[in-house]
Amino acid sequence: MDAGLSQMPQLQISPNQANAHIELVFLITAGPLLGMRHVQTLLIFFNITCLYIGRLNVGVSVVAMTNAESTNPDFPEYDWTLTQKSYILSSFFWGYIITQFLGGYLCKRYGVKSVMLWGSLASGIFSALTPLFIGFGGWQAYCGIRVLMGCAQGLIFPCIHQHLARWSPPAERNRLGALSHTGIECGNVCAMFFSGMIAKSAIGWPGISYVSAGLAFAWCAFWFVFAADNAAESRYITQEELHYIESSLTHNENYHKTVIPVPWMAIWTSAPFFALMVARCCETWGLSTLQAQIPTYMNGVLDMDMKSNAFFSALPFLAMWIMSYVYLITADALLAGNRLSLTALRKTFNSLAFWIPCATLIGIGFLDQDQKNLAIASMTISVGFNSGATIGSSLNTIDLSPNHASILMGIVNTAANVVPIVTPLVVGVIVHEDKNRAEWQIVFIIAAVIFFIGNCVFLFYGTAVSQPWDAEDYLTVMVPELAISPCIHEAGKGIDGPSEKIDSIYASSKHRNYL
Repeated sequence: MDAGLSQMPQLQISPNQANAHIELVFLITAGPLLGMRHVQTLLIFFNITCLYIGRLNVGVSVVAMTNAESTNPDFPEYDWTLTQKSYILSSFFWGYIITQFLGGYLCKRYGVKSVMLWGSLASGIFSALTPLFIGFGGWQAYCGIRVLMGCAQGLIFPCIHQHLARWSPPAERNRLGALSHTGIECGNVCAMFFSGMIAKSAIGWPGISYVSAGLAFAWCAFWFVFAADNAAESRYITQEELHYIESSLTHNENYHKTVIPVPWMAIWTSAPFFALMVARCCETWGLSTLQAQIPTYMNGVLDMDMKSNAFFSALPFLAMWIMSYVYLITADALLAGNRLSLTALRKTFNSLAFWIPCATLIGIGFLDQDQKNLAIASMTISVGFNSGATIGSSLNTIDLSPNHASILMGIVNTAANVVPIVTPLVVGVIVHEDKNRAEWQIVFIIAAVIFFIGNCVFLFYGTAVSQPWDAEDYLTVMVPELAISPCIHEAGKGIDGPSEKIDSIYASSKHRNYL
């Protein structure tokens, strides 16, 4: 026996080969420091920024259009009632909630790249047409074009979560997801601050829409060139990064070619999913109240002119943008040191994001123009701490089900964005005179109570653990014919491209197991 073994050829590995192998394993385990996954994150960041500029500049635009003396008197002024303004502020979300489910379906069927491209392009076109529509149709036409813009943007956020699930290795998912979503805060700041400056400039309030459209068109050009539905389809990705991403994701070899059936019953009966949906609805109520109403509140109760209004309206969201990176760095440190589980981290950050604004909102309602500095500071603290909701609960759809992230986001965003339709209408019912502090107290107390209740539900039932119904074979084990592969008819034809890259990954993965 020993003699037979001694006659077997011995595997000789040179020091250079050993070092090369160690380096390859390190790259696969840790991944390149910078790569195409970061480009995708950056593209999503700028997409969200552009979307939020187009979505939220309406708060400043309405003030500029109804009070030309505070901006540029060379452009038309409109005498709209508070009720009509409320319709304008909420109209975007009438269209936004309609297409959330559709966005989740389309991105699974046709790919994220195409759906996001056409949705963003359409949003830019509607933004460019806004001044024309207002000119001949007044506030009713303004509502109409905002509804169409909402329909276009409604397709996009389900795609974003699906894109993050496909491009983010699990170890980096929280970081890349949070970085991309800081575009929300950046968009808030730009919408509030730059919109006010544009309204006072030579191009007046119509320029707000034109600039928003130009940004959307520029983003579409970059997205068309650099985006890809998954790592295997990217033209610019390195082989090392491709191995790192695909080998870190748990799926079979035909994953990118198969449409996984959606376990609807399991989703709708999932307590963690419902806790997430309640939390997102409650967070949207509080934040949308501040986003849409800060310019009106500052102009009415605090008696601030448009130029100061634009700066101080943006200040809370600038704090939100800065705090989003504070939360991100803190989260990375806590997870890297194993000080908190992902579930504990999400609940902790969500509590800070909900309960601190809950306290400050109540205090804001008792302040008037003699205490405007304290009111501004309170709003800044409230909105700043609320940025923790991105890590706290917004990214939870990807935790619960990476395979169905777009579907979950479609459902959650549909429910959550019914809220911004309701909040301006509620404000319109409560606030009859925008200088009446007592009426604004009621608005802010309602938002505070909803913040408190929403986080309690998330603390009791929320989790960051992937759910059993996320499994690719959750339904197909019992009913195999439910698995629909759009490329099944091409099997055996020697398809070139992404599938070959995937096959090489799994082949090399098996090879690594024997080294």
